Amino acid sequence: MKKLFFCLLLATFILPVKANEGMWFLMHIERLNYVDMQKMGLQLTPEEIYSINNHSLKDAIVQFGGGCTAEIISDKGLVLTNHHCGYGNIAELSTEENDYLNNGFWAKNHKEELKPDNLSVRFFVRMDDVSKRMLAQVNDQMSEDEREAALNKEMAKIQEENSEDGKYTVSVKSFYSGNEFYYFVYQDYNDVRLVGTPPKDIGKFGGDTDNWEWPRHTGDFALFRVYADEDGNPAEYSEDNVPLNPKYHLPTSIRGFEENDFAMILGYPGRTNRWMPAGGIEQNVEYAYPAWVEASKTSMDVMKKYMDEKPQVNLDYASSYAGIANYWKNRQGMIDALKQHKTAKSKRKAEKKFKKWAKKQKTDKYQEVMPVINKYYERTNESSEHRNYLSLLLRTRIATVPYRLGKTTEYYLTQNEAKQAEILPELEKEISNLYDGLYLPLEKDVLASQLHLYAKKANDIAPMVKEVADNNDNDADAWQKYVDDVLENSIFKSEETFRAFLNNPDIEELNNDPMYALSNDLLTRYRAKSEEVKEWDDKYQKAFRLMIEGMREQNPNEKYYPDANSTLRLTYGKVVALPKDPSNDARENYYTTLKGTVAKYQPGDEEFDMPKKLIDLYESRDFGQYADKDGYLPVNFLTDNDITGGNSGSPVLNGKGELIGLAFDGNIEAMAGDVIFDDELQRTISVDIRYVLFLIDKYAGATHLIDELTLVK
Repeated sequence: MKKLFFCLLLATFILPVKANEGMWFLMHIERLNYVDMQKMGLQLTPEEIYSINNHSLKDAIVQFGGGCTAEIISDKGLVLTNHHCGYGNIAELSTEENDYLNNGFWAKNHKEELKPDNLSVRFFVRMDDVSKRMLAQVNDQMSEDEREAALNKEMAKIQEENSEDGKYTVSVKSFYSGNEFYYFVYQDYNDVRLVGTPPKDIGKFGGDTDNWEWPRHTGDFALFRVYADEDGNPAEYSEDNVPLNPKYHLPTSIRGFEENDFAMILGYPGRTNRWMPAGGIEQNVEYAYPAWVEASKTSMDVMKKYMDEKPQVNLDYASSYAGIANYWKNRQGMIDALKQHKTAKSKRKAEKKFKKWAKKQKTDKYQEVMPVINKYYERTNESSEHRNYLSLLLRTRIATVPYRLGKTTEYYLTQNEAKQAEILPELEKEISNLYDGLYLPLEKDVLASQLHLYAKKANDIAPMVKEVADNNDNDADAWQKYVDDVLENSIFKSEETFRAFLNNPDIEELNNDPMYALSNDLLTRYRAKSEEVKEWDDKYQKAFRLMIEGMREQNPNEKYYPDANSTLRLTYGKVVALPKDPSNDARENYYTTLKGTVAKYQPGDEEFDMPKKLIDLYESRDFGQYADKDGYLPVNFLTDNDITGGNSGSPVLNGKGELIGLAFDGNIEAMAGDVIFDDELQRTISVDIRYVLFLIDKYAGATHLIDELTLVK
């Protein structure tokens, strides 16, 4: 795939939007997309996709855990999402004795389903445009702080008006950098339980090696269930809760599909930056992303050493490691893709056209936009590098635990006895949460390594870090000794030492604690902004908003979609094939098979090991009703849908709105896709729903779950 020649498109605000480009609001589908979607194979009406008064597809799509997407697939609240989306919850529920992460888990009935802490799903109820109302609160004479204050005040009113006395969560969001505003109404359910997960050797087959690559052979799925009170309302966990009877659940198709068949995806894409100027791209490629990549690898190397030594440490840090590893490869892929396709150069051409257009306008409103934006990036290049080194340092848990606990404890100790009694339960809970699964030897080594890297590579570093580095020539061994010393003499060394302090508290001891001082120093530096930086931030925000406004005026006949920001969107395209790849045994290179999965099998390998039962099922060809009409068992497939992070777990639907797959990844060649869309490059990698059902039925023997589904044969 990497050897193919691809034609990079210019920025989305200059050339027409391609048929498969865009992350669209559901309320705009009828006006902007419906005709195109019908031509491509959609058989539903807009009302069947998004309706306020009647059930529709949107009622089956949920935001899962705040950072992924999932879908309701039965009338008993059964939820399907990615294995990697549930990874942290599965790891949390696992122990050395019951290692669900590595061995899998399948509840035989509702009573066996497991409740992780703090897992919720969010249902989308409705949305509406409040742009006129919001923009009436601001004017061009306001500073950015004044503008933000006025907008926040109006947002609070809108949220209050639509919450129905707290029944719903309401969020007003800015789009096109403050040129439009919409509010979104949600309903949250907090009792969500694990129903089933394949073992890691299936759910994460291929590991980091195959991540962002094609061909893929991963069974990246997990099942959960939403519970409610007897009336179907959200309720905190209780044994009396019952499975939710949802407004709508997706029918599941096992009929298969062909190349060029229509495919649409509904989900919660996290973030894109399609309007990012050339200066921002250059900053990321040259400064910000290289720092992220280097700092991520530093943490990963240390973590892996301890995770390989102790199974419980591996479970406790599995989710954290996976998250760092995912973005490590993502950021390196972004660097390579943006450089290879000269994305900044393409953006720069578009910006020059915009500047020429701006000079021809009757107003000078847009003439200083690009000079201000370019100057901003020049002034912030080095600080973006610094911020990324420091960001990864602060991902070390022990670096932030003292700050978080210390600030709460300071407040607690200054209150009267009655107030302390009120605060103490929450403080106790926070202590348990922050120290849960924390392994001090790993934490100390990661912290020492990150401090050494930060002091070596970043500019204008935190004062305490600079002092230690200067006094020891930034020696790696000296950093290790420093971390050992400050933690040995700290009340934050362990949950036991902190609780001992809390039993006999002394605010002076807290304020003199060396680890608390270091943690404060790092967080203070991370949040610090000089008056000059604040001034340039304000200039940039205004200029960026005007740039988008002006570019939309420049091309008034184009269809536009806003950047992703974790709100529900729809993207549509087709099942697509790539040129034949000798590493893929499939007849056409838009799908992979179980045969290809077994061909990758490496006994004992962390990434490519495989359960013997799966091999036995392959050798006996016991595929049941899930085999393709040509006899093979499909595993993964490709579409050209426009997705990004947050779409993990999103349903892939055919033209009838039937579930055919589960999106879980993109391709490394399209890493520039968050900044600039290329319809030749952009690919979504999904698990074929037939492979999911095969694993539930034939591998796990959980036929009772198959019986819940609405199967379309």
